[in-house]
Amino acid sequence: MQVVDTFGRFVERYGETDSRKARRLLKTGWEMQRMRLQLRPEQRLFASDKFQARLMMDAMLYPLKHPDESALVSVFTPCELLQEVGLHPYNVEGFSCYLSASHAERGFLQHAEGEGISETLCSYHKTFLGAAQRGVLPKPRCIVYTNLACDANLVTFRRLSELYGVPAFAIDVPMQQNEANVAYVADTLRQMSEFLQKHTGKTVDEDRLRKRLRRSKRTLENFQSFQRARADRYIPSDLVTPLYSGMTLNLLLGTPEEEQYTQMLLDDVENAPAAQGKRLYWMHTIPFWSEAVREQLCFRKEAQIVGCELAQVCEPDFDPEKPYEAMAKRMVYHALNGTVSRRIEAGIRHAKEAGADGAVWFCHWGCKHTLGSARLAKKKFEEQGLPLLILDGDGCDRSHGGEGQTATRLGAFLEMIGGAVNE
Repeated sequence: MQVVDTFGRFVERYGETDSRKARRLLKTGWEMQRMRLQLRPEQRLFASDKFQARLMMDAMLYPLKHPDESALVSVFTPCELLQEVGLHPYNVEGFSCYLSASHAERGFLQHAEGEGISETLCSYHKTFLGAAQRGVLPKPRCIVYTNLACDANLVTFRRLSELYGVPAFAIDVPMQQNEANVAYVADTLRQMSEFLQKHTGKTVDEDRLRKRLRRSKRTLENFQSFQRARADRYIPSDLVTPLYSGMTLNLLLGTPEEEQYTQMLLDDVENAPAAQGKRLYWMHTIPFWSEAVREQLCFRKEAQIVGCELAQVCEPDFDPEKPYEAMAKRMVYHALNGTVSRRIEAGIRHAKEAGADGAVWFCHWGCKHTLGSARLAKKKFEEQGLPLLILDGDGCDRSHGGEGQTATRLGAFLEMIGGAVNE
């Protein structure tokens, strides 16, 4: 931990005085971590999750090494079109997570606020903005983002387009779930295809795109099957593995590597031991940096996270033979689009499928959608026989703390679930 603290301090310090040096240090540190994941992976993880950790690290390193072959994206942007024109997803939320894991987020957060960014803006967005403003994160080829799920996108990506001086394309997703809106978003995605072809000089071949969407459908079906199969199995997990699933099943959906990951999950679950301990389904992001959460849920047979909402926001019920409509349907019928009741119903369904004994609704600072719906979620989950803990905190900014309260509340909740399960 001291090594990581020192590394983060140097990244922050060079970020103030020599942004290129800070970027080189960041890239070197992450390359060393990638080597460690290859040579000395976490042995308690199953093979599928070791593989996924390397996939995620590669996804973070690529934009640092090849920014001109990368497109800056929000997490729920359909990336199959990017893949077809040879662009790699360069994701705001993912980079901020890794900066936080590197203990380098605080200086960038403070810089963004000093440049006029509101304190109440999501810390994932503020961290990336601060690092970009200081010149630590490189300029992408272009930007593609959506209003889906997060209103901070509308502020962040416009600012980044101006800062980097690169073209941006916005995907507007209406809130209502109907076929007219699917058609509207499909037309927007066709315009996105033209935008990407214009700025890369490459062509989107619809036959290849259909093949990619077939792979996306198989990947989501595999993960859905895995989540159901794990209901009576014990899958060792830390706090970042569920988040990796949430990232890769969005950003890398459509790639052979992501399909391979989900096939490995199905192989692993077949040989997993019987379920044991208390099982939690996690709604929204996970504060992976929190010692209080780590002590009670990281590689603990007594209690574990058995699913994360962010990995199950899209259902595989789309027709890949109509690729633009397929991607549009995923967005319009996305679990975080529309009324909050849709999100809650999806969470309850997925928690039950995974065999959860209860759920955590994590109120990430700055996420109005999550904060505003917490009480209704608690009522609805508990009506369905799933105890729900509302936990306040921040998924990225460790300075928000509250560790004592988190430890007390989470511990009491696990004890309460234990009583309910044993009865």
